[in-house]
This record gives sequence, structure tokens and C-alpha cells, in this order.
Amino acid sequence: MKLHTLSPAEGSVKDRKRIGRGTGSGRGGTSTRGHKGAKSRSGYKRKLGFEGGQMPLQRRVPKFGFKNINRVEYRPINLVDLQKLADKLNTDTLSFETLVENGLVSKKDVVKVLGTGELTSKLHVSAHKFSASAEEAIQKIGGTVNKL
Repeated sequence: MKLHTLSPAEGSVKDRKRIGRGTGSGRGGTSTRGHKGAKSRSGYKRKLGFEGGQMPLQRRVPKFGFKNINRVEYRPINLVDLQKLADKLNTDTLSFETLVENGLVSKKDVVKVLGTGELTSKLHVSAHKFSASAEEAIQKIGGTVNKL
């Protein structure tokens, strides 16, 4: 056994430096908190969004407008798209399920049929909502409109 091989017993030396235990410890005095200010005092808690007295971001950003939580977002489908799908499937009945199966809409969508384009065949269409022009165009050619 030699002096340079000696080491303290297992568990006798702690890694953590104890603060506030007198000036001799090297961590006394201000106890690593610096001098004065709110952070040096006991019971200090930083307020959420506090930026050292600078105007906080949530107060600097302009706030305006209104977000309606009851808004219904419709997925628009035009008459042209319905005609293309009817020609592709060779059918005259287009239900919501048919639109979902063919990838025009997802099953969570709320569909509104719009009147862009022309119909060449008589169609029986089921959807959540129809524009006045779309409804008129479908009925004018002899088709039917079914609101879900």
C-alpha cells in the first residue's frame, strides 16, 4: 500500500456541494444566488411569460378577430367532379359512401355540392348540403337531391 493509491471509503464522499454552510465552505455568503434582486430572495418563483420587465410576447402580439367554435367546415364537391365519378363508375346514384370509397372525401368530412360545371346525365346525389345552383342543375336534368 502506498500513499498515492489511497482513496476514501465507498460512499463517504458526496458529489453534491453543500451551499449556505459558512464562508469556509466556499459556498457561503450569498449561497450561489448572486447579489440582490428577486432571484436572490427565498420564495422566488418566475411568473409564466415574465421577460425581466420587458413587455412580454403575449402582450406585444396584436390580438384581433373572433374564432367561432361552432363553425362547420364543408368539403366542396363540384358538379363536374360528380359527373366524372358517375361516368367512371357507370352509375346514376352517388351516395356519401360512394364519394368516400372513391377518395373524393374522407368519412369525417361534411360535404357541400357546388354548382360549377354541367351535368350530362340524371343523377341521384346524397350529400350534407347543396348550393342553390347545384340543386337546381341536378333537378333540372331530372335527378334527385337527398340531404343527409
